[in-house]
Amino acid sequence: MSLNRTHRTDLMSDRRHFLTASATTIAAGIAYGASNSLLEAATTANQATFRFGLVTYQWGKDMDLPSVISACQQANMGGVELRTEHKHAVEPNLDSKARSEVRKRFEGSGVTLIGYGSNCEFHSKDPEAVKKNVEQCKKYIQLMHDCGGTGVKVKPNGFVTGVPHEKTIEQIGKALNEVAAYGAQYGQQIRLEVHGKETCYLSNVRAIMAVADHKNAAVCWNSNKDDLLAPGIKENFEMVRDRLGATTHVRKLDDGDYPYDQLFELLLKARYSGWVLLEAHSDPADKIASMKQQSEVFGKLLKDAKSKVGV
Repeated sequence: MSLNRTHRTDLMSDRRHFLTASATTIAAGIAYGASNSLLEAATTANQATFRFGLVTYQWGKDMDLPSVISACQQANMGGVELRTEHKHAVEPNLDSKARSEVRKRFEGSGVTLIGYGSNCEFHSKDPEAVKKNVEQCKKYIQLMHDCGGTGVKVKPNGFVTGVPHEKTIEQIGKALNEVAAYGAQYGQQIRLEVHGKETCYLSNVRAIMAVADHKNAAVCWNSNKDDLLAPGIKENFEMVRDRLGATTHVRKLDDGDYPYDQLFELLLKARYSGWVLLEAHSDPADKIASMKQQSEVFGKLLKDAKSKVGV
């Protein structure tokens, strides 16, 4: 039986409930060992906020590392998630000296290295492929530890034809537990991006996270149009609210095809204190000007949401 949008209310009922003391509000730069006390502080405070940053998916893919940092400084973006295979070339092949140089570039810049955007995926029906991705993820964990980041993004990329969805969900969850346990040793949160055909349904993400019950495994909300499917964004958000990690991905905030005003209100009500990261799919000629404009939109959205929520 497929796990799809019509089975949201009774999926994986025999799984353990989500851990309420998850890594929901770990801000970038905070060591894993301090996460529990931080979570308690964040969830009891009557003030909630989150910061704006960049994913170097399109707008930063052709920038070297100094240019990425400079662009974020100019655009008032406080942090960045570096994606693999881009011009800034922060990759596992860097030696210890080069990794130290990456760390030093961020120190004192006012820009936080939030983490790494990997392509690691754990849904393949080939066990060797899954194992290879797990080992690659461990290399990224070591890389971010050495460079000063706080986490690694991974993703499901859809279900496999001919394989029961439940089996794939179990497999992804177990792999997440393995890399989450490994990441905890290095202070690196593992962030499962809500991604992939059908695996992006929040019901399926919830089922994956019921298997991946290690407290260092978290969800990276990805602002997909599928979030709006019945029963709606609020109900879908609640499915993973207690497992949200330190990163949330958004597209251009003023495109008008996603209710970012509602998302910001939901994040504030959840007392989310992580990062909202721009993962724009467009290709503007002037990237820095576009980043500045999006920072302004972010500020207005956050201000309006705080006013509505009463924060």
